[in-house]
Amino acid sequence: MKNRLFAIALLLCAPIMLFAQDAKVFKARDFGIVPGTGADMTEEVSAAIAAIKAECNGAPARLEFEAGEYDFFPDSANVREYYVSNHDQDNPKRVAIVLEGMRNFSICGADRKTEFLMNGRMLPVAMVDCKNCKLENVVIDTRVPQITQVEILENDSEKGIITYRVAPYVNYRIDDGRLVVYGSNWEFVPSAGIAFDGATKRLIYRTSDIWVGTSGVEEVSPGVLRAPWKDARLVPGSVVAMRSYARPTPGIFLSCCTDTKIEFVTVHYAEGMGLLAQACENIDVFNFNVSLRKDGGRYFTTQADASHFSGCKGLIRSQGGFYEGMMDDAINVHGTYLRVVRRIDDNTVVGRYMHGQAYGFYWGGTGDEVQFVKSDVMEVQGGNRIVEIAPYDKSEIAGCKEFAIRFENPVPEDIADGKWGIENLEWTPEVIFYDNVVRNNRARGALFSTPKRTWVEANVFDHTSGTAILLCGDCNGWYETGACRDVVIRKNVFVNSLTNMFQFTDGIISIYPEIPNLQGQTKYFHGGNGKGVVIEDNVFDTFDAPIVYAKSLDGLVFRNNRIMMNNDYEPFHWNRHRFLFDRVTNVTIENNSFDGGFDEKKDVRYRY
Repeated sequence: MKNRLFAIALLLCAPIMLFAQDAKVFKARDFGIVPGTGADMTEEVSAAIAAIKAECNGAPARLEFEAGEYDFFPDSANVREYYVSNHDQDNPKRVAIVLEGMRNFSICGADRKTEFLMNGRMLPVAMVDCKNCKLENVVIDTRVPQITQVEILENDSEKGIITYRVAPYVNYRIDDGRLVVYGSNWEFVPSAGIAFDGATKRLIYRTSDIWVGTSGVEEVSPGVLRAPWKDARLVPGSVVAMRSYARPTPGIFLSCCTDTKIEFVTVHYAEGMGLLAQACENIDVFNFNVSLRKDGGRYFTTQADASHFSGCKGLIRSQGGFYEGMMDDAINVHGTYLRVVRRIDDNTVVGRYMHGQAYGFYWGGTGDEVQFVKSDVMEVQGGNRIVEIAPYDKSEIAGCKEFAIRFENPVPEDIADGKWGIENLEWTPEVIFYDNVVRNNRARGALFSTPKRTWVEANVFDHTSGTAILLCGDCNGWYETGACRDVVIRKNVFVNSLTNMFQFTDGIISIYPEIPNLQGQTKYFHGGNGKGVVIEDNVFDTFDAPIVYAKSLDGLVFRNNRIMMNNDYEPFHWNRHRFLFDRVTNVTIENNSFDGGFDEKKDVRYRY
C-alpha cells in the first residue's frame, strides 16, 4: 500500500515536471521587478503575470525572480473578495500576488533567497482556479508582524508587576495606559500570549494561553515597559508572544485549484495559516517550511496552523517539511459539515455553514455523494447524491452561508431541522504526511479528519505542547468533518508532547470526536471497516503517562512501539493511564516495549 501511495504521488507530479522542462522562461527584472530597492513591486508583478497569461494562453511558462528582497504594500495591492476557510471573513482582502485562472505556470525564486516581504496586513500569494501551477524557492515574511514579542526583564510576583522589553520591530504607543501596537494599516491591544523559554524556544511548561500585561502600562525607557501582570512562571529571560486571536489572511491561499505544487517554500510569518487550501484537488507540498529566521530574534511563526486543507480531494502529500513556533497545528485536513436547517420538500433541504470562520466558499456540486450525521451522537444515516445545489441566502457562492440542496433520493423524515449535519464524501482526500519535523508550537501537531487512506510516517513531533496527532470530527462547534477509516501511524518519534493543556489533549495520540451524547450512541464514529487506526514501530519519549486516548473507535492496533520515560518535566496530566478508551472496541496492544514495564490492569482503562 505504501508503494502504491507514493506511486500515485509521483504520477500526480508528472504533468508539472513535464511542462516545466519546456516552459517559456520570463525574467522578473525584464518587467521592472528589481530586488533590494525597498520600492513597492505589487503593480509590476501584477502586470508581468497579466502579460504572461495573455502571451502564453495556458502554454507552460515560468516567471523567475532573482535572489533578494521584494517589497509589497497594501495601498497598491490587488483588492479581492475571498472567503477563506478557517479565517476571518473581513473582506475585501489586499493581495500582493494574484494568480487567477492560470494554467501550467510557475513562480520561481532563487534557492530560497527570493523574499516576498509584506508591509502591512496583506495576503501574500493567492492561487484561484489554477491548474498545474507551482510556487517554488521563495520566502514569505512581513516587515512588522502583528504578534508582539517581548522579553521579561523583571518579575515582582508579590506585587504583580512585570517589566518587559518589546522587540525592535514593534511599533507601539500607550493610550490611557493601554499598550497599542500598530502597522501601516492595522492596530490593536494584545489580549493573550504564549510564553517561550528564552534559551530553548519551547513553550514554557504548564503555561498554555496566558493573560498579558497590556493595561496600566508605563514606559520606563524607550522600548522598556512596566505593567500590572502577575505570573510567577515568567522568569527574567522568558519571551512572550503577545497577540490577538484574529486570523485575517494566510500566507498562501489556494482555492479551486488542481495539481498544485508548493516546493522549497518558506513562510516565516502569516497572520493566519501558513498555507490554506480549499476545494482543491491534488496538492504536493514538498520541503515546505514554516520556520524561524536563523538570524532573526523571533520565537514565533504563524498566527494559526502551518498548513490547512479544507474540503479538498485527490491526494495531499506533505513531505520533508519543517514546522516550528506556530500558534496552532502543523497540518489540519478536514471537510466542513453543513447543518440541516430546514426541509423544502422530501428531496430538498437547506444546509448552512455554521462556524463564523467557515462560509462563503464552494462546498459541493452535482453528482457528489454525501451522508448525513446526527449531531448529538455523531452517527451516520444513509448516503445520497446531489442532483442540484445552489446558494440559498445569496445569488452567488461567494459569501453565502446557506445552500438549497436537492438529492437523488428522498431524505429520511427523521432528519430534522438543526439536528443533523451533511458531509460531502466526494471532497475528501487521501493524505501522506511523511518525513516532517514539528516542534515548539502551540496546541497540537497534526490533525486528520478524512475517511480516505491517511499515512503518517517517519515524522518527528518534538515538544508539540499539546497532543501530537489528533483524529477529530465535530458537527457541534468547529463543524469539521469527519470519520477516519484507515489511518497508519508508523516510524515516528514523539518527544515530550503534553507539556501544556489545550483542546483535545488527552493523550500523545488523541482520537477525539466531539460527541455530546456518547451514552446514546449505538455505532462507532471512527474506524469500523476492519482497518481503523494502526500505530506501530514508533518511539515515544515522554515524561508523563498518557500515550493514546480514543473515543468511539472500532479498530485500534498498537504494536512494536518503544515507550521511553524521562525526567525532563514533572508529570501532571489528569489522565494517569497509558491507554484510556471511551467506547472503543477491537483493540490489539502487542509486542511493545515500556520503560518500567506494562501492567494491563493499571495501564489500560475502558470507561464505556
